[in-house]
Amino acid sequence: MADPRSGSSAWAPLRIGVFRALWIAALVSQVGTWMQTVGAQWLVVHAARAAILVALVQTAYTLPAVLFALVGGVLADIFNRARLLVAVLAGMTVTAASLPSSPASRPPVTRPSPAGSPAANPRRAAPAPAGAAAALAPAAGDRSGPHPAAAPGPAAAG
Repeated sequence: MADPRSGSSAWAPLRIGVFRALWIAALVSQVGTWMQTVGAQWLVVHAARAAILVALVQTAYTLPAVLFALVGGVLADIFNRARLLVAVLAGMTVTAASLPSSPASRPPVTRPSPAGSPAANPRRAAPAPAGAAAALAPAAGDRSGPHPAAAPGPAAAG
């Protein structure tokens, strides 16, 4: 074990400014990645089949590292590492910049229905008996009880 007085402690590399800056940047980046993963899992936790979706979020996070780690190591041994790093980061930047313009990233468009359409007035969309019952039903905020015209219907039917 290293003697704390000797200067070769576990914290000694942090005395080098460039290493300390890179270490802090990596730490902040990793915390941001964890926050994004928790946020993505939080979005799907209330969905149907949430257990599967949460697991798929974690799989989507780890699978690329598992699949490409060996290939990346081989490429790093073959090519100049600095140029390879710049090329890979440029590709990631182009991919990340293109995501907001992809159709999958846009929310579905909801347009207001015209006033006379069935979506705007469900009573118009219902077939005759159900439509008549819906027309006679009280409004959601109406607390005065059933509409007086609704009573003869069930009595006449049976």
